[in-house]
Amino acid sequence: MKIASVLSQLQTPPSDENLKLASQVGVTDVVIRYPGPDYSKLHSLKTRIESFGLNATVVEGYLPLEEIKMASVKRNDEIEQFKTAIRYIGQAGIPLVCYNFMAGGDWARTSVNEPARGGAFVTAFNINSLPPPSSSKENITSSDQLWENLKDFLEQVLPVAEEAGVTLVMHPDDPPLPAFQGYPRIMNSIESFERLVNLVPSPANGICFCQGSFAEMEVDIPSTIRRLGKHIKYVHFRDIRGTTSNFVETFHDNGQTNMVEAMKAYHDIGFQGPIRPDHVPQLTGEEQGEPGYTMLGRLFAIGYIHGLIQAVQQKTK
Repeated sequence: MKIASVLSQLQTPPSDENLKLASQVGVTDVVIRYPGPDYSKLHSLKTRIESFGLNATVVEGYLPLEEIKMASVKRNDEIEQFKTAIRYIGQAGIPLVCYNFMAGGDWARTSVNEPARGGAFVTAFNINSLPPPSSSKENITSSDQLWENLKDFLEQVLPVAEEAGVTLVMHPDDPPLPAFQGYPRIMNSIESFERLVNLVPSPANGICFCQGSFAEMEVDIPSTIRRLGKHIKYVHFRDIRGTTSNFVETFHDNGQTNMVEAMKAYHDIGFQGPIRPDHVPQLTGEEQGEPGYTMLGRLFAIGYIHGLIQAVQQKTK
């Protein structure tokens, strides 16, 4: 496994300090946001990351996808933009692109300052705190239609990804509800991900196993890792306490998942891809930072992941 860190947020940009910190705590791989349709920016960022002895391995976020999800009149133009992005990413030698198919937005929380251990802040979701949902919006009226949009997208984009040497990895809906704020959602169950990889079979059609999102589905994490194993190419390592409709995020060591057994499952399936801490608590001095993406909690999580990997490797020798 390759320990990765996202260095692209407001609180954790790819600054010299953060790149040095990542290298010092044993990170080998860096996750970046797509800088837009300018290859020179992507190449420059990757080269700079490499100058610190690190690898740029994943592009995640800021991808042209919203019109594709919504099947708007601009979707064909956006598919061409996405193909261009894939070609640039492949040309830069970055092997993974993490995306989602959450119509109408991205991950959502109803609170970002829930008290946690020692007064740290974590994020939370409670469906009862949401305003009443409006009727279906835009051009998305059903989950079947969203599946059709996804299939058309994959049929057009996966051949380009294969040629570019890039694997697309789907992130689950977060929260994994059947619908959210008037929009249907489809990537919200184990069966959805099995359907995904069979929808358009391709070596470039993979899974981002976000542990927190799967924990929100109320499934057993170790057995789910084994069930989806051969398709998991990238891992978001985090945890929660609660249910699909009412949960809080946690420190990586005090949620509801048996993290030792989860790490053992990754070992058992032979997972060798990047694994990064996701959505960390805000610790003292970072209370005003970007929820989920501050540095101190990330450093704690990286150390915890190191310990789990070493413990599992030692136990299986």
